[in-house]
Amino acid sequence: MTTSRAVTVRTVTAEFAQELIDAATSKAVEIGVPMVISIVDHDGTLKAFRRMDGAPLLSVEIAQNKAYTAAAFGISTDAWHEFIKEDEPLRLGIVHTDRLVTFGGGYPITVDGDLVGGLGVSGGHYSHDMQVAGGALEAVGLSTG
Repeated sequence: MTTSRAVTVRTVTAEFAQELIDAATSKAVEIGVPMVISIVDHDGTLKAFRRMDGAPLLSVEIAQNKAYTAAAFGISTDAWHEFIKEDEPLRLGIVHTDRLVTFGGGYPITVDGDLVGGLGVSGGHYSHDMQVAGGALEAVGLSTG
């Protein structure tokens, strides 16, 4: 009996990561909110990044952590809030997990059913962050859910 000792993993390409950065930037310009945009690969390593002029410094880390959260769990950061809000022990405990973000603006990047990375946007209210991230995914033919 032969068992596999390795798996093939698909990940976001540098070219596609840049396409997502550009799409998010266009959406941020459209709504008039400067953003920080991060793309991570399937294992959460930073692949592409942009801090638009005027985007808050604090948003640099938040955007990267949103992308990481989305890639690490395969769900959007706003879905985390829905998942934990009624579970008091989980709600109080999980927030101490490094790099976990539980408010909107981070989405998994899924191509042909495979989780290939994460997109994180920060710079405005989380509703603006979600609008920009969702707009970027839509612009490249992907969805937020």
